[in-house]
Amino acid sequence: MEQKKGTYKNLNDVPDTTWDKLSKKSFYFGHQSVGYNILDGVRDIMKDYPEIKLKIVESTDPAELTSGVLAHSRVGKNTQPETKINDFSRYIEGGIGKKADAAALKFCYVDILANADPEKLFAEYESEIEKIRNTFPNLTIIHFTAPLTTLQTGPKAWVKKIIGRSLGGAKENINRHTYNELLRAKYQGKEPILDIAKIESTNSDGTRYSFEVDGKTYYSLVPEYTSDGGHLNEIGRKKVAEQLILLLANL
Repeated sequence: MEQKKGTYKNLNDVPDTTWDKLSKKSFYFGHQSVGYNILDGVRDIMKDYPEIKLKIVESTDPAELTSGVLAHSRVGKNTQPETKINDFSRYIEGGIGKKADAAALKFCYVDILANADPEKLFAEYESEIEKIRNTFPNLTIIHFTAPLTTLQTGPKAWVKKIIGRSLGGAKENINRHTYNELLRAKYQGKEPILDIAKIESTNSDGTRYSFEVDGKTYYSLVPEYTSDGGHLNEIGRKKVAEQLILLLANL
């Protein structure tokens, strides 16, 4: 009788047989700067876990997608998420869709700012993913939630709280939350999701870094995970990378 595979929640729980299977698959990841942070985190983890045999290659050449390759590339332009959707689709249709076992597109925090329309962006993303799925039914799409940023702190933030003004980063994170909730509602439990926003907003003790606006709770990046308020430092990148590797192992 075939045994049902369990879900691995810790890297130490993953058996060597699963790492062997992972080394025979290939993946593609379209991103921008935070993506490089995450891949640096993957490299950090592989130093500690040599049994994870993934070759990280920056390329959109389908010929590079051989066994054990995690291929990646920049897609589109920051602040123009539609260009990222277009590039991702173009690379998938250019041959990656036939070679990769799984693929993912990640937006950047600068793609969803205070004036963004998260509903429109998700509709565009969902529509393009549906086209890809119909064209490449054997390709697994991994969905990434949009990353977050920290909230404004310091004397100016204190004054804003007193006079009831929005803190820097609040409106942006609210829009990212709206996008992420749409993505979760559509794909949670149906297709794999790397919930970057949840990872980034979860402290080491398991509590969430949150704020409230009009009685609703939203989330922001844990300051400990970043050096500039948006990009991931060594602590943050390893947090996200660990969950990415576990997700790949659980596919």
